[in-house]
This record gives sequence, C-alpha cells and structure tokens, in this order.
Amino acid sequence: MTRRGVRRIAGAMVSIGVVLMAAEGWAPGTRMMVAVQTASPAACGAAAPGMARCLALFMHTPARPADAGGGPAGLTPTDIRSAYGLPAIGARGRTVAVVDAYDDPNAEADLGVYRATFGLPPCTVANGCFRKADQRGGTRFPAADAGWAQETSLDLEMISAACPSCGILLVEADATDMPSLGAAENIAATAPGVVAVSDSFGSSETSDELGWDGQYFTHPGVALVAASGDSGGASLLGGGGPIYPAASPLVTAVGGTSLSRANTPRGWAETAWSGSGYGCSSVEAKPAWQGATGCSGRSIADVAAVADPRTGVAVYNSYRSQGWTVAGGTSAAAPIIASIYALVGNTRDLVGASRAYAAVGALYDVAQSGGGSGLLGGILGSSGGSAAPGPGYHGPTGLGSPAGTNAF
Repeated sequence: MTRRGVRRIAGAMVSIGVVLMAAEGWAPGTRMMVAVQTASPAACGAAAPGMARCLALFMHTPARPADAGGGPAGLTPTDIRSAYGLPAIGARGRTVAVVDAYDDPNAEADLGVYRATFGLPPCTVANGCFRKADQRGGTRFPAADAGWAQETSLDLEMISAACPSCGILLVEADATDMPSLGAAENIAATAPGVVAVSDSFGSSETSDELGWDGQYFTHPGVALVAASGDSGGASLLGGGGPIYPAASPLVTAVGGTSLSRANTPRGWAETAWSGSGYGCSSVEAKPAWQGATGCSGRSIADVAAVADPRTGVAVYNSYRSQGWTVAGGTSAAAPIIASIYALVGNTRDLVGASRAYAAVGALYDVAQSGGGSGLLGGILGSSGGSAAPGPGYHGPTGLGSPAGTNAF
C-alpha cells in the first residue's frame, strides 16, 4: 500500500472517531481510543487460513500502577471473585481443562508464582491439582511457543482466580489447525474429573465446522466454553465477525467487558468492551434454547466477563516474557466462565449455553456502552446480534456477566 493510501485510511479512522465522539456526547478535546488493539498487542500473530489464533491481549505498559500494597498491576483473584460474587471454595474434586496449542514449558512454575503471590493454595503435579498432557493424552509435548505460552499462563491463572479449589488440566495441541486442537479437545473433555473445558482460540467460520461439531465438540455432561474473539463485530474496516468454536451451538460463547471499581452497591462498574467479538453465524443454525437476538442463525456471544486489557487482569509468565504484566482479551473471560461452571458442578444435562438463557435474572445486565462498543458496534457491527446498549441481549456481551453462580 502506498503512503498516500495509508494516510487516507488513517484520515478515515480519525473522521469516524470524530463522528462517534460527537454522537455519543464526547466533549471537544476528550481522548477516545477507537481501536483497543493498538495499545494491547495480541499474544499470537495473525492466523493462516484454516488455522486458529489465541485471543489474549497483553499491555506493554500496565493499565494501572501496582496496588497500594506493592502487588502486581491488574485485577487480582480477590477482585474477580468480588466482581462476580464467586465463592473461594466449593469445586474440590472437579477439574477445568484448558486447550491451547504448543508447549508452555514453564506452565506449572508460573502458575505456582501466581498462586503464591495472591495467597492461593498450591496447584501442582505433586499434589494432584495440576496435570499436563499432549493431544494424545501423553507427555510428548509439542514445540514451545512464546505467544501461546502467554495465552496458557492467562488461562491457567484465570481458572485459579475464579476457582482456587478447581483442579486444572492443560492439554497442548501439536499445532493450530482444528484437527490438532480438536484432538486436544477430545482428550480434555473425556479426562477424569473434568466438568468444563475452556477454549481461548478461534478461527474464521467455514462449512467444515459442522463436521467439527460432531468430531470434537460433542461431549454431553461437560461445559464447553469458547472465547468470542477480540476484533469486535464484522466491520466496514474488514475485521472481526463470528469465529469458531464460539459459533458452535454446543459451547457457551463468552464476550468481553470493561470492569472497574465503582461507588455502587455492587462495588464495580461494568460496560461492554469495544473489542469483544460478536455477530451472527453464517454456518450454524440457531439453537432451540437461544431466544430473539436479531440473528436467524446462531448468535454470538452468550455471556461475558472482563476482557478489556485497559481494565485487565494480573498475569505472570516467564517463558521468553517479562514476568508480571496486565492482560485481557476474551481469553481472560472464557476461563472465568468455565470455572463458574465447575463451581456449580451440575453440568450433566447442560446443552450449550441453555442454562443462562433460562436464568437471565441471575446475570448482571451489561447495558452501557464501553469504549465505543455501543455506537461503534452499531455502525461497524454485523447485520445481526444487536450491539446497541440497552437491557436484555446484545451481541458483544450476550445476556450479561455473572452475578454469582445461579445462571450456570
């Protein structure tokens, strides 16, 4: 692309930002971030056609300073449980599995640093809390990858934050193609004690996914949870849109929010995050349990949790990384929701996200626009799955965020 072309696109982005600021009541001089991703690089680069990418975003500069006690910047396990009304105990004997690609050789050690820093009980191979397997269920782990290692740390640590009493199984796929990730999914979902599987990866939709639903994502009695993506809805600027496996009606698709402390009865303010993936599947049919969402087919997302890296979570990763950092992306939200399913434990009759649609009153209605996700989502969003703020269902955050465990 020529320099003139780059300048024209940049000018168009500025014009869109000016229109949005005026329409949403932004005063002159107010700074607005149109594209969250410019401040929060993705852990994994762009995926080749037919391949999945991880959905973690990491701040190069912490979103906020360390807490008053000198701890790491970012939301802590206590913050996560406070914001969503979660108990610290209750899932002993239940395991949440994580499926990621490539090896994180420091996974157990980094998990130990995270849990010790925040006063959580150890979760190790030695005490039986932590397990690690390859996509065949063995220990011939794939090659290590720094980006996916960041993703792995985020996943394992968010399970620890939301459910300190959960066991954790990490299953590492050989590569990012769906047959490899799907093989790991099958190992994860059928392992002893596993009641929920968290998938923080996604690829563009394809007709092949109907076959993948049957091959890799049909696991009655196990809650399958997938991140909805970090590129917003399908847009005029060429990004976003539904991704798989979040588009599958066999999973709970998890969108993203911005979360911060506030002087409210809840103690927290939560708004839709502009990066949250959402939209209408062009492949999957609308499941019987999903109500009116503006889509004739499957609508994404179902529920949501914190994902905005500007209000992100504290994460520790040492494999070719800087240690403590602040992270976000719907990769943070998915393991939180998977952990809540494990806290409840009653997944025997679960079908996709059906339980949440039957218990809407047990969720926080994330009804306000956050960082442009209201009007920005409406202008640049997909043709279905409403992005507009308001009570009830809207695409980026689905039915809302957890208010305790009753909706799960």
